[in-house]
Amino acid sequence: MRNNLFYYIIPLLFSFTLSAQTYEVGVMIGGTNFTGDVGSTSFVLPEDYSSRSNGSYGLIFKWNRSIRHSFRFSVLRARTYGDDSRSDMNRRIARNYRFNQAMTEISAAIEYTFWDWDPHEPRTQITPYLATGPTYFFADHHYLGNNNNLVKGESFGSFAIPMIFGVKINLATHWVLAGEFGARYTFTDNLDGSNPSEISGDTNFPSFGNPNTNDWYMFAGFTLTYSFGRKPCYCNF
Repeated sequence: MRNNLFYYIIPLLFSFTLSAQTYEVGVMIGGTNFTGDVGSTSFVLPEDYSSRSNGSYGLIFKWNRSIRHSFRFSVLRARTYGDDSRSDMNRRIARNYRFNQAMTEISAAIEYTFWDWDPHEPRTQITPYLATGPTYFFADHHYLGNNNNLVKGESFGSFAIPMIFGVKINLATHWVLAGEFGARYTFTDNLDGSNPSEISGDTNFPSFGNPNTNDWYMFAGFTLTYSFGRKPCYCNF
């Protein structure tokens, strides 16, 4: 069901075509890292983001509402993992838990640029930006099985709060390349199986780790978008 979301979102993105504003549509590609009760506690591990098993991709649509802000909608298929052998904590290394996680993220955010941005300008423009907004993702619960291994359980959905920083540059009149890093604070503590009380049902699985901290996942990568639509009159905003 989660994979079928791409078939519904593509027609929605293109239903906004050629009207009185400027739009961008394109792709996202990069890597995803996890921070929780399994594996490394680092938010920035370059080797994790470049790992083939963490390869993530998606679609992005932007509505440039003014020269300083835009609304963005995205669907991201993210893959990540946690592995205690990559931790710098001896206790985690000794227990040697590991898991794999695949998520589908849907996000609606507002993007604010530090400097004026007009994709219709032929001259080269470059600007850093910040973005955040409501995000919902689909993932799989995990739990600690009989062999002291983390086992994939039922699917679930939860919210996240993204904090995204990026830099974008126009390559030509219609093409925009951006590199961004975004940390997502989730409303769950069981992406890694550490808090199985979130799983519905009467079965009691053992918990571990810190129950007072929720999980994070981070996406680092690039977006390439194509801008279209009549040049707007931003003076109305």
